[in-house]
Amino acid sequence: MNNTFFCARENGKLHRPRTILTGFGFMASSIAWAIYDPYITKILERLLNASAMVTEWSAKLNEMFPVLAKFAESQGENVVTEAGGITLVPLFIGIIMTFDNIFGVIFQPTFGKLSDRCHSKLGKRRPFIVFGAPVSAFLFAVIPWVALSNSLPLTMLFIILFVFSMSLWRAPCVALMPALTPPSLRSEGNAIINLMGGIGSALGMFAGTIVGLIYTGFTGVKITTENEQIAFPYVFLTGAIVMVIGMLVVLFFVKEPSSKLESVAARNQAIDEAAKAKAEKAAQKAAQKAQKLSTSERKSLIFMLGGLFFLFCGTNAITTFFALFAAEVLGKTTSEATIMTTLFAVCSAIAAIPAGYMGKKIGRKKTILLGLAAFMGAFLLYILTRSTAIIWVVLVLGGFANMFITVNTLPLVLEIGGIDKVGTFTGYYYTATFSAQIASPIIYGVVRMLSGTYMSLFVYSPVMFMLSILCILFVKHGEAVPEAVVKEAQEAND
Repeated sequence: MNNTFFCARENGKLHRPRTILTGFGFMASSIAWAIYDPYITKILERLLNASAMVTEWSAKLNEMFPVLAKFAESQGENVVTEAGGITLVPLFIGIIMTFDNIFGVIFQPTFGKLSDRCHSKLGKRRPFIVFGAPVSAFLFAVIPWVALSNSLPLTMLFIILFVFSMSLWRAPCVALMPALTPPSLRSEGNAIINLMGGIGSALGMFAGTIVGLIYTGFTGVKITTENEQIAFPYVFLTGAIVMVIGMLVVLFFVKEPSSKLESVAARNQAIDEAAKAKAEKAAQKAAQKAQKLSTSERKSLIFMLGGLFFLFCGTNAITTFFALFAAEVLGKTTSEATIMTTLFAVCSAIAAIPAGYMGKKIGRKKTILLGLAAFMGAFLLYILTRSTAIIWVVLVLGGFANMFITVNTLPLVLEIGGIDKVGTFTGYYYTATFSAQIASPIIYGVVRMLSGTYMSLFVYSPVMFMLSILCILFVKHGEAVPEAVVKEAQEAND
């Protein structure tokens, strides 16, 4: 099997060392976003506050629409100025920070399809990573240096170029593991990929601390909240270096079959189609798959994408507003809230491998529904008790539930499309998830405004999870291929 699938062994088991190597691309992407979110907001806050144009627009807005101050405050923003009214700085920061998701919705499906049709000696996916990652790394490293020039337009230009370059290789990067892994092993493989992404995110979160200590040691200047931006270029440079290293690992150690080898591609497709047909004749199923998705498959895809949209609406509200909830309802500081969310992340990481195993043993759909049910149960438990101690239980259960869902959703979507459309369906997946991440902050902002409390977070998210469950119940395709069926299809094709 490893002659066909790089991430599989001859005995039909997952080749974990090779899957880890494949995950270096996702790790490179994850460290960039882990640094981007907290640091870019700080850069934008400084530049926007210093912008005469933003100050002028804020004054005009206060004159025309004083009611907007109430709306901004309802989303937890400290926007009240000394002179009264609101400032447009948080609004502009929020808009700019959605650029990556907007670009993802627009461009990732396109580049996913292009990777499906790519013909090169490096294969289908790696050319996008080998080109996109170094370009993204360069732009990423330049952003804080440009920001030190105090030019908002120039900084915005490099931010836009960076998020565009990331959208160029993001879908092909995510599609790489499924393309190199047989359908029955994708949930296990996705668990390892998520672990590599977690390592990248952790490196990004600790990069600032490490760089601060090194900077202080060499210069004797202690990094504080007042002067922290002098260290930003070195934090971004650290992320850029890791991105390039991840790209080099994928280039030199990951072997993707050349897409010119039509016999290999045909064999891969035959295996996938045999699984869908429960070992029907490989030639017949391959001919059917050359056509459009069946009506049943198309319905499954639509309902699954709908389920993903509602799922990410619920989880995005948690990640975006939890610190504000912790401050208002639990009386926690930002650092204490960070410790709480770290517990959630740790539990998610612990659950990654078991989640892949569960997806393989009891089915992806059942594992996803189990995770959603656990999420809802944990949230409702807190609503009923209102106990601060219970919130720790919620974070533990939620962390495990989150990974049970995350590990199995992408493989399920890809299974519906088949191995010849991995890039395209990866693009569909991210279109649904990014759309939710664009819409959810706005939707929940209205809910918060009307409810008057962040306790509504524990009502909003379970409602979204329930809508996700209702959608996924109608999904009839996308389960892992039984290993016996894969072996039988291989033997029939050989």
